[in-house]
Amino acid sequence: MAKAFKATRRGIIGALDPEERQLLRKLFEDIIELLEPTEPANADPLAAMVGVDSEAVTPSDSAVRRLLPDAVRDDEDEALEFRRLTERSLREDKIGTLRASALLMESSPLKLTAEQARMMARALNDVRLVLADRLKIASDEDAARLHDIDDVADADDVETYLALVYNFASWLQESLIQAMLALKDK
Repeated sequence: MAKAFKATRRGIIGALDPEERQLLRKLFEDIIELLEPTEPANADPLAAMVGVDSEAVTPSDSAVRRLLPDAVRDDEDEALEFRRLTERSLREDKIGTLRASALLMESSPLKLTAEQARMMARALNDVRLVLADRLKIASDEDAARLHDIDDVADADDVETYLALVYNFASWLQESLIQAMLALKDK
């Protein structure tokens, strides 16, 4: 069973069961798959280097739209232009963070530096965003209705299982953030 992250003189320490580490690795891999660009990088070396994607479109998957939301509201042309200029590099950054976080799952207990903890917090946030989309969480009330789902024996359907995973990822991220704040205060 997972233990909350703790700030120590050696960094941030957390303990996860092998099954919990495997679950997180799989979630990170699934999100990487969602974020992988469908088109190759721009053939223009300068455009590829700075991450410009002339073929960028608004993602059709609502979970990817949560991960990569429009930067400009109420102006589709401006939002698409911003996406064209930034989306590829944002995708690559998120993919790199998720891959590095998946690698961190190989060690037990988890011993994180401050930088690794920030990276893990971002990866857990991406997991929560995707799960929230799949669970149709759009308000605090939606999240509250799932908050008390905490017994794996009750997971008799996909939504309940996803709610369990969402609650686990939320708790884990919260304990990590608390440990990061405690480390900062030391």
